[in-house]
Amino acid sequence: MSDIDLSRAIWRKSRQSGTNGNCVEVAHLPGRGFAVRDSKDRGGPVLVFGGPGWIAFVAAVKGGALGL
Repeated sequence: MSDIDLSRAIWRKSRQSGTNGNCVEVAHLPGRGFAVRDSKDRGGPVLVFGGPGWIAFVAAVKGGALGL
């Protein structure tokens, strides 16, 4: 999915994020899904999830399946 232009993405992070910098940011990509990046490395790699993949990822995080 390297053809996705993220230059206009509106990145958000949780209001519950601490000041320690350990956080991810999420951007909704209309018609594509969601993008996730490390807030400390904004120019670094980005994960892009389609709609069903995003739903599964969030469910796995909430359910503790990823050991986070």
